[in-house]
Amino acid sequence: MTELLDGDMAKVSLDGVQKAISLALVEDVQVGDYVILHVGYALSRLDPEEAQRTLELLAEAGVGAPV
Repeated sequence: MTELLDGDMAKVSLDGVQKAISLALVEDVQVGDYVILHVGYALSRLDPEEAQRTLELLAEAGVGAPV
């Protein structure tokens, strides 16, 4: 997450594209945290190690940017 916005919203970077998402379903999220997203909503927060493993798996599958 790159920026917290008003009204339970945040800005994230998805492969370099900035997007506003809702934080209504998660608590205690801070700038720099990794989150699982679905249709504009953050569903859960990931620790950095789990986020790195997830990004690597997605890159291996050909989805998303290389890590």
